[in-house]
Amino acid sequence: MPEEQVNLTTEEARAGATPHMTRYILTISLLLVVIAFALVYLLTR
Repeated sequence: MPEEQVNLTTEEARAGATPHMTRYILTISLLLVVIAFALVYLLTR
């Protein structure tokens, strides 16, 4: 008995949408970490 081939789109296979928020979250987080390290460096020298 042959199995049926299932064709799904990328969104159907992932069961959800993939917004492009990740790049913004990573960028903002990186900037906050750099600012935090700069403040620590300036305040402790």
